[in-house]
Amino acid sequence: MNEPTRKQIAVELDSYLNPLDELEKEKKSPPDPELMLQWLHSDNKQEQIFAVRAFCEIVEPRAIPTLIQFLHNSCPLLRVAAAYALGRNTHPSVVEPLIDVLYNDWNGYVRKGVVWALGNSGDSRAFQPLLHALKTDIGAVRLWAASSLANIARLDYDNIVTAIPVLIRTLRQDEIPAVRSNAAWALGKLCRELPYNVVYATAIDALIEALVEDEDLGVKEDAKTALLKLGDLRGLQMIEELELEGLI
Repeated sequence: MNEPTRKQIAVELDSYLNPLDELEKEKKSPPDPELMLQWLHSDNKQEQIFAVRAFCEIVEPRAIPTLIQFLHNSCPLLRVAAAYALGRNTHPSVVEPLIDVLYNDWNGYVRKGVVWALGNSGDSRAFQPLLHALKTDIGAVRLWAASSLANIARLDYDNIVTAIPVLIRTLRQDEIPAVRSNAAWALGKLCRELPYNVVYATAIDALIEALVEDEDLGVKEDAKTALLKLGDLRGLQMIEELELEGLI
């Protein structure tokens, strides 16, 4: 079978803009793991792509070594699918290969899938690469880096303290509203792990600032939700005042 065309690749990559949406779609009968393991080694490119995608749903440790190999395949469809599949099939052995791809793959869709996978890894080795991605990568990657960073940073107090200033800067300065929204969500999640201290108070200040000053309604709503879930007194008072004034 012929290789996918560039147009086909672009269309397929667009289907991966949101890996969580892809994984949470209504599922039909799950693919047969044994058949999918065979198709990973098929000479038919479409069967390979189907099989790698199947492991976004199937948890099968036997697939992991081959999925790692697909991270470096010449076909971006396979690299993207492999990244998401390794986000579902987590294992300590996948973290370093994913980090290598994050730093070296030219394709932003692939890097986006990688930051999602690293966020699922529960491995502290992913912290610095995710922090770097949030600071420097393209918007689509920063979007997932913010939430993935929170998933990893919450496991270690020092990482929380390191991540919060970067997330605050993202919330205040990122040009893309969706990235700012994810930063608000991430700050809310990390603040749940903190005692009431200056780091916590600074994060609350940033969330209140976003609630009051951000021009995007989605960012305002996510900042509000974060404050409500935290139950912070200052945040709750500000929400009440703004609601009384009809501003939110």
